[in-house]
Amino acid sequence: MEYSLDKAELKGKRALIRVDFNVPFNERLEVSDDTRIRAAVPTILKVCNSGGRAILMSHLGRPTSGPEDKFSLRHVLASLEQALGKPVRFISDCVGEKSLLDTASLHNGEVALLENLRFYKEEEKGDEFFAGQLAEHGDIYVNDAFGTAHREHASTAVIARFFPNDKYFGYLMENEVKSIERVLNDAEPPVTAIIGGAKVSSKIAVLKNLLPRVNHIIIGGGMSYTFLRAMGGQTGNSLVEEDQLSTADFILAEAKRRGVQIHLPTDTVVADSFSNVANRQTVPSNEISSGWMGLDIGKESIAKFSEIIENSRTVLWNGPMGVFEMDNFAVGTRAIAESLARATAKGSFTLIGGGDSVAAINQFGLSDEVSYVSTGGGAMLEFLEGIELPGIRAIRNIS
Repeated sequence: MEYSLDKAELKGKRALIRVDFNVPFNERLEVSDDTRIRAAVPTILKVCNSGGRAILMSHLGRPTSGPEDKFSLRHVLASLEQALGKPVRFISDCVGEKSLLDTASLHNGEVALLENLRFYKEEEKGDEFFAGQLAEHGDIYVNDAFGTAHREHASTAVIARFFPNDKYFGYLMENEVKSIERVLNDAEPPVTAIIGGAKVSSKIAVLKNLLPRVNHIIIGGGMSYTFLRAMGGQTGNSLVEEDQLSTADFILAEAKRRGVQIHLPTDTVVADSFSNVANRQTVPSNEISSGWMGLDIGKESIAKFSEIIENSRTVLWNGPMGVFEMDNFAVGTRAIAESLARATAKGSFTLIGGGDSVAAINQFGLSDEVSYVSTGGGAMLEFLEGIELPGIRAIRNIS
């Protein structure tokens, strides 16, 4: 890749790296999930091991009135040092003379972490002067924060202007871009997209962008009932977006025109309330009685979907098949995750993206058995919609 970190001259250089350390904490303000921190380690160590100095910047949470201790990135330090296996210097601000002196005093191979960018409202506003202040910390700029690539913020898009010939993708960002572009533009057929989740309205643009690129679309989760209702089915108390019935009709017609096969659940596990202990039964998906709601796909649908997945060479999964957070309605989502693992083992390329899909693949302990698990929820969704993300556009010099 043209803007790969491997092409950068790093020795003796200050690499200003935008990472995504927007991580969850427990009540003791300790990191409760360090996935995003560990994802940044290869890029940071590449800089250090090449004789450079790594200066990290990130946002954390949504502070509303300047510095707040609970949003301080110093709470990330312990987990970051453990992941890197080396000490990290914490800089108590991200701009200003003192912070510049602190980062300038780093030695080759050392790492510093700047304080939360969002303590300054200029960050989210994409303020150019603020971006210029940040830029003074680095000789080169590295964006390794795919999860924020869809934002036109100072540290993700605007700052790249100050490094016209010295801006690069970090390894995480590079892998994200390569993986998604492989599915969208260079996929080995048959190509299957599994699209789930609650609402059609949140996936319309994704579905439209995928139609020219795939052979099969499997639709599950709450959004499937809008399609089933559009086709004249009885959906009981299942989640249906009445204002999206015409959209569902359009997608079905467009898929038929393009020769893309749309697969909907043929049987559904229904419940008489939205509860793990609700009464449940399996019924035909288009014959759900009043008072019952679909919360998972049934065994017949699992078998059908699994066969399609395991006979595909490229598979994208975005969205669960049911309410997998409840054990009694997690069977379908788990089965899809397991079929993706089997497809991967046979040589297929499998990409998992979107917050719920990532949560599911992690919950079932299968994240290491698929090809790639994306770290960016909203960013991946916009990428799949065909939008050129600001954080990517800024590195690639696309105006």
